[in-house]
Amino acid sequence: MCPNCRAFITTDDKTCPYCEVAIGPKAIDRRSPGDMFGIPGDRLLTTAILGFNTLLYLAMILRDAQASRGGIQMDPSSQALVDFGGKWAPYIFQRGQWWRLITAGFLHGGILHIGMNSWVLYELGRTVDDTFGRYRYITIYLIASAAGFGASLYWSPYSLSIGASAGITGLIGAMVALGTKEKHSMIGAMRGQYVQWMVIVLIQGFIISGIDNAAHIGGFIGGFIVAYIAGSPNYSRTDEGIWKTAAYVCLAVTAYAFFDMFEWLLRGSTQVL
Repeated sequence: MCPNCRAFITTDDKTCPYCEVAIGPKAIDRRSPGDMFGIPGDRLLTTAILGFNTLLYLAMILRDAQASRGGIQMDPSSQALVDFGGKWAPYIFQRGQWWRLITAGFLHGGILHIGMNSWVLYELGRTVDDTFGRYRYITIYLIASAAGFGASLYWSPYSLSIGASAGITGLIGAMVALGTKEKHSMIGAMRGQYVQWMVIVLIQGFIISGIDNAAHIGGFIGGFIVAYIAGSPNYSRTDEGIWKTAAYVCLAVTAYAFFDMFEWLLRGSTQVL
């Protein structure tokens, strides 16, 4: 997109054919960062999230196998989900484990659960990365995920809840926010598509038991608000510096949450639910 008029252009354009504003090579490079380890730049952050989710999923599987001294089961037990930081109100309220609102967004309850979420995030993450830039993308995703589980804690405090879908619906909310804020007709059409996606997600939540629609709604609202404030990159030094700082703060808080989670795990967290 042209950073001035938001029209769709190609990466070969040096001047926007619609508003005739010069498109510098640095802007193009920032929007499409170079490949790393053979992974396209606009998929690098999403791939890192998916890799971390997968490592946690495998760790839960192995922990269950060790605890039961039996065969490997592909669906982590409820105990493993709580031990690794699922949203579980008794521990949040009684033990002050606020970090569960963050760690829950990286856990999954089964192979189908992680498979579906990974597929959607892999496709949607690239779009958000391209549109908002890496720093806005990670800020939107992490805040939306925490907001989703905050909403879940309020509406259904005594249900165990996990999954990347809170962050994913936050990315949907971000694209809807862009279509609401920007008045370009193409972006407006995109907004309608993402609104339909969100409606489908909510309908599935009402039809299929065990799906946490409160987390989906909270994630969507969180992503919408952050994205509406952020807008898409204009590449000014001050604006980019603000969102770079915001991204680092979100990553630092997430790292601290997982540090608390692993410390809790190593102390011998397993208790009968």
